[in-house]
Amino acid sequence: MNVLPLQDALRAQGTLEPPRSSAPRTSTEPPAARVLVHSGRPWTAGAPEWALVEEGVIVRSGVGSGWRDAAFRHDDGLAVLDAGGMTLTPAFVDNHVHGAAGCSFEDPDGHRAIAAEHARHGTAALTASLVAAPPASLEISAARIAAARAEIPSLAGIHFEGPCLSRLHKGAHAEHALIRPTRALAERLLEASAGALRQVTLAPELDEGLVVTRYLVSQGVRVAVGHTDADYDTARAAFDAGASILTHAFNAMRGLHHRAPGPIAAALDSSHVTVELIADGIHVHPPMARLLFASAPGRIALITDAMAATGRPDGHYLLGGLGVTVREGVARLDEGGAIAGSTLTMDRAVLNVMDWGVPAEEAVRAATVTPAAALGLDRVPGFEGAGLLVPGSPAPLLLG
Repeated sequence: MNVLPLQDALRAQGTLEPPRSSAPRTSTEPPAARVLVHSGRPWTAGAPEWALVEEGVIVRSGVGSGWRDAAFRHDDGLAVLDAGGMTLTPAFVDNHVHGAAGCSFEDPDGHRAIAAEHARHGTAALTASLVAAPPASLEISAARIAAARAEIPSLAGIHFEGPCLSRLHKGAHAEHALIRPTRALAERLLEASAGALRQVTLAPELDEGLVVTRYLVSQGVRVAVGHTDADYDTARAAFDAGASILTHAFNAMRGLHHRAPGPIAAALDSSHVTVELIADGIHVHPPMARLLFASAPGRIALITDAMAATGRPDGHYLLGGLGVTVREGVARLDEGGAIAGSTLTMDRAVLNVMDWGVPAEEAVRAATVTPAAALGLDRVPGFEGAGLLVPGSPAPLLLG
């Protein structure tokens, strides 16, 4: 089983020449000027079996033999790809990405390389996640990311993972950067993000946590409960106040216990909440991943939580200024040994959960439709087709 972007499938077919450089393709580089992929298997009932792609964007899609008419009308310079019964899926959406290709989103010049590395693995919409840092540093990073969006079409926006997090569950965040939430801080981060702020992760048990949650939601920002010591009632109060995401379930929070259900149970109990899952087999044991999918059908969003070492060899890296050593693909803080993000890519995440027994349809949904809906990307200019196979959507992937 594998996931193939169209350009890789075309090369395998012999339609495209191999790349002349080992450098990764950029997320803006089309797989070919015009491609018609046909005879695919729909990933869900009623989904397209073929798609006509121009400059990396779907212009037509459908089922059955309608592709023949499209081929006839667009035969000039058209590359035709027979999917051979492989599943035609939407390009992936990743709402929680810290880095890749040796770079982090805090780096002033790393945004394009990060997007390109994740594009190689099928991700066409990603949200730049920033770890806890002093507010002035976050403002600088946010302004750079907001400006970079004009040149990187896959960059959907910004996610502040902190700095308003629990010290008890800080994970791989610098403790000195953790502060309590205030409306003034929220206003600063909103202004610096210049309309690109999509998600804020905070610990709702902190003073003013619920007040700030309501304010951010009123400004159109998705609030996520995460890195938290909240009990069930406090987490449920946050979700009732408008929080709509649980950040990387099971990680950096109170656990799930039959007498102390905590934030995980509160999220599963709240039908509007999307539950993030890092499916690398390290952050969450496979049976617990299956339990999440069974407990919240259609509400699981696969994320990578990828850091700078993604796509690079084992070695020493930084995450928000903290030293990280990667061994056999597992990233841990040099001090304390906490897991420090992942080296996961979304294609691998989808294949992992399928290997663990999650049906292919649910696995694909968790990497496409669900994360796109969680951030309301259908209302973000340029991302209306994210996670879908409709005109305006990014080129599809082949799963098989």
